[in-house]
Amino acid sequence: MRRALTVVASLALAGGVLVPGTAAAQGRAVIPLSHPLWATPQAKVAESAPSAKLSFRVYLTTRDQAGADATARAVSDPSSPSFRRYLTPDQVRDRFAATDETLGAVRNWLSGSGFSIGEVPANRAYVEATGTTGQVEQAFGVDLARYRVDGQVLRAADRELSVPAALSGDVLGVIGVDQAGALMKPDTTNGSPADVPPSDGFRNAQPCSAYYGEKTDTTDPAYNGQQRPYAPCGYTPAQLRSAYGLDGVRADGSGTTVAIVDAFASPTLYADAAEYARRNDPAHPLRRSQFAEKVFPANVDQEPPDQCDAAGWYGEQTLDVEAVHAMAPGAKILYVGGSDCQDSSLDEALNWIVAGHEADIISNSYGDAGEDIPAAEVRVWTQIAQQAAMEGIGVYFSSGDNGDEAARLGSPSADFPASDAWVTAVGGTSLAVGKDGRTLFETGWETGKSTLTGGTYGPAAYTSGSGGGTSVLFDEPFYQRGVVPDALAAQNQRGKAKGRVVPDISALGDPNTGFLVGQTQTFPDGVYYDQYRIGGTSLSSPLVAGIMAVSDSLTGFHHGFVNPVIYRAGGTPAIKDVRHVDGAVMRVDYANSVDASGGLITSARELDWPGLTIHTTPGYDNVTGLGVPNGLAFLLLP
Repeated sequence: MRRALTVVASLALAGGVLVPGTAAAQGRAVIPLSHPLWATPQAKVAESAPSAKLSFRVYLTTRDQAGADATARAVSDPSSPSFRRYLTPDQVRDRFAATDETLGAVRNWLSGSGFSIGEVPANRAYVEATGTTGQVEQAFGVDLARYRVDGQVLRAADRELSVPAALSGDVLGVIGVDQAGALMKPDTTNGSPADVPPSDGFRNAQPCSAYYGEKTDTTDPAYNGQQRPYAPCGYTPAQLRSAYGLDGVRADGSGTTVAIVDAFASPTLYADAAEYARRNDPAHPLRRSQFAEKVFPANVDQEPPDQCDAAGWYGEQTLDVEAVHAMAPGAKILYVGGSDCQDSSLDEALNWIVAGHEADIISNSYGDAGEDIPAAEVRVWTQIAQQAAMEGIGVYFSSGDNGDEAARLGSPSADFPASDAWVTAVGGTSLAVGKDGRTLFETGWETGKSTLTGGTYGPAAYTSGSGGGTSVLFDEPFYQRGVVPDALAAQNQRGKAKGRVVPDISALGDPNTGFLVGQTQTFPDGVYYDQYRIGGTSLSSPLVAGIMAVSDSLTGFHHGFVNPVIYRAGGTPAIKDVRHVDGAVMRVDYANSVDASGGLITSARELDWPGLTIHTTPGYDNVTGLGVPNGLAFLLLP
């Protein structure tokens, strides 16, 4: 879990970022909420070495924020005369990016402070600088130290950062000076530090089913009075295309590029995805010409976070690529890998795509636990997502795999960046695909696990599920008004304005009714390719991204930021409402994850377990959002 300072919406999204500070030296302006609350004298472990090197970025404010807000809404809103009149990256830069004068002033200040200046991105979103800890301390008027928080040791300043007052209207925020935004993780995997072999192997134990209901457990005691079906072994691309009504459609995503953002880069990413398609979808090979990679070099930070789970990200990347290709086998796929797992590296990767309009759709299967995020990061992610909307790029984020987050955080919370009002948050479902490839039922994904021990089932306990809830950072966006129930929008607001509710739309996420994935892994007898079932909203997001690629291909235009369109389509045949279904599957797992030598573990996995504060209901709900894409009617959305 990642922790940072608490941010309230009125401060996190304020247009005026810097304010004079009585504690700051004369002629300085303080960056509010730039000091993590956990960086206390009691938590201090050690000083940062003055000679240690680090890179950071000074993000620049949008020149006309009100104009950017209006433009992003106008090109995305079907009721606007400017609907889908997207801007080019050059037009966005010329109208809203920092001027030459502003850019020069910030660069001169940084270079005058002794920093080396990196390349400015095409959209002039930030100025990157590299220097020593001592130079950072002097430039921003702080002392940097190492602090222990949640079992980790992270770098942070001892007070709010400050900059020269003359730059107070130009600086949106500073990213990378502290590590409050470190350790953003994928939702589905665990791993090891960088430059290690692929993650430990995992295999599905038998029995499992080729489709939902193929095999029923008749040897174990009935669960809640019923003999339950064995969990599917993992749905194939053809099964999922059929379940979501893509089979028989004369479009396959051709003409669309889907970008995938993750941390690091698996050395076998393309080879694994190509082998997976060859084995499981031979009519739709992943051609080398369809796949490209852009991987950012390693960060120069000499005080890295304690851990970054590099090998764990390998599985995430593989899942994302294979899921997009499964749904949109004609689309081009661009994999963009951040230099590490920190927010500052992932937002760099996302901004690179948007600055050059390198893709039409971006899928992001990672996030923070909750919204306890530094204010600068919230502003930065929002600025990037809003520019994507202006350019007609759809940005999709998984909504999280821990339901309402109450178990981890102590109170319900939506996850960021999925809660950002300019992205499409994708939740997860439990999906039953029958023998003929059609959907038998689909319900919300919230799993209760009951392990069979000595012939008796233990009490059900929550394991994972679709993330959802009400944001405390973002007010209710225009597209949710009148659609999302007021009772949901008002949750967590503590008397304030109604908030943005997550998710927006959903697709398969439950690993107990999951997707078959193929990956090179480390097994006791060697390193090689194998296949297993997986899930999470880390699956849901690329599935929806693939569906949208097919829609773009079929309609001949790019849908861009699709939320205003899909909220209009709620309650129509284009989106299938997801309702609660009482159901469970039996799952058999290897105790050692790879074979039966260590024994087997049998458990019942209850679908749409009700023991949370978020629930699957008729109409919009905070588990599945509006529902799931419904075949041709969804693909033909205007």
